[in-house]
Amino acid sequence: MATKNRSKYTEDWLPLQGISGGMAILPGQLKVTGVKIAPRNIFILDEDSQQNILIALKNFYNMIDFEFWLVVADRPVDISVYMSHLQLLYNETTNPAIRKLINEDIQKGNNFVNNNVVDTEYFILFKEKNLEALQKKVRMLINGLAGCGLTASQTSNEDIRIILDNFLNGGNTTDFGTVMPL
Repeated sequence: MATKNRSKYTEDWLPLQGISGGMAILPGQLKVTGVKIAPRNIFILDEDSQQNILIALKNFYNMIDFEFWLVVADRPVDISVYMSHLQLLYNETTNPAIRKLINEDIQKGNNFVNNNVVDTEYFILFKEKNLEALQKKVRMLINGLAGCGLTASQTSNEDIRIILDNFLNGGNTTDFGTVMPL
């Protein structure tokens, strides 16, 4: 009879050996990686351009001949550097009209931070053992998406951590991290 792992730490029961090179390394050297797709608002384009992109995406998805997952993950937006810059600018400015404008931007920024605004990111992930086949699939995905007018790049270590954090913590951001790096 198998014993049940009662650890309270995700790392103790998740079959993850590490994150390296933009890949999650699983037992048996199985790797999970993929591409991150830069968001693009196609709805600001004319109707023909929208249709062309949608048709190209449909053809692209039908061209993929391996198992993959479409993943949408929210990443917290960090504007702390921008907010610090605004505060310094406010402190250095003596003109009351300019101070008022900067103060309004600071208030908007605080509202932004207090409402937990996130940046939505899009991924296509897959699993593969063979590193050469993995790299070929990544290139195919990047080139295929470029043909649809979308920009993509291979996932980074941080991307993989954000995806895991989103799924394992119910979308709540943690400060301690979900997965320990190698």
